[in-house]
Amino acid sequence: MIKTSNLAFKYDRSDVVFNFPDISLGPNENLLILGKSGIGKTTLLHLLAGLLSPISGSIEIDGVTIHTLSEQKMDKFRGHNIGLVFQKNHAIRSLTVMENLKTRLFFAKKPISKTAITDLLEQLELTDCKYHGLAELSVGQLQRLGIAMAMIHQPQIILADEPTSSLDDDTCTTVMKLLMEQANANNANLIVITHDQRIKSLFNNTLTL
Repeated sequence: MIKTSNLAFKYDRSDVVFNFPDISLGPNENLLILGKSGIGKTTLLHLLAGLLSPISGSIEIDGVTIHTLSEQKMDKFRGHNIGLVFQKNHAIRSLTVMENLKTRLFFAKKPISKTAITDLLEQLELTDCKYHGLAELSVGQLQRLGIAMAMIHQPQIILADEPTSSLDDDTCTTVMKLLMEQANANNANLIVITHDQRIKSLFNNTLTL
């Protein structure tokens, strides 16, 4: 469950204050966030992930008011409960695809299952790349690796920043289906921010900033 109330944020050295509409999502409910560039979509996503702290208002995830947690406790909470799909890939460049996924499970303190990793890579059409380094991957493959890293530890919340922007139509459909199936299987929430109009029809809940 995700609930926000009277949420506001301001960056240092900026006079602009972002005020966000309230969000209330029950188990297994998904949300699409739309809006023009600079309106605060990514900022809102980072607030929900605990990467930023609001200047006012509250963020509650599964009964935990996350912005009151210490940095150490927030890191632990995020590692267990939140999957993040960033626009920029945050995989470790010195590791292979397989090693990156094993590392993600290690830091989440989840069992390292080679079968689970292999199954996910197959679903994302990355099987042939599992022993490749990041420099050998295309832009689309890197984005799919980012999605795999956000999902491999079976989080309760999946937060995705433009997850389909560099994917072709077929892969876009595959990736969104996989994200939604993963969220459904874990009674998790999927929140996506995007400019990609191809996925708008997949969501019942839409928030426009």
